[in-house]
Amino acid sequence: MKIVKAAQAGTVESSDIVVKIEPNENGVEIELTSSVKQQYGTQIETVIRETLKELGIENAKVTAIDKGALDCTVRARTQAAAFRAADSTDYPWKTEA
Repeated sequence: MKIVKAAQAGTVESSDIVVKIEPNENGVEIELTSSVKQQYGTQIETVIRETLKELGIENAKVTAIDKGALDCTVRARTQAAAFRAADSTDYPWKTEA
């Protein structure tokens, strides 16, 4: 997946995160702002990087403003922003059997 424009997902409400993704030619760069960065910053960045890798994104500038989001929320917001930034609607839906 290639990032073609800037896009974001999420809110600045408690327990949420805003993830903005923009085109970048220098790999994945993450700028994280969080009140719990000292405790959970590494985990938040890891979830963002893993999510981008799963989507096949190798170049992106990510700006994230965390308000105490859980990993599942970080992953969902990153996915939504990535699909918007790639101008794609080819969602890989997973179904449980």
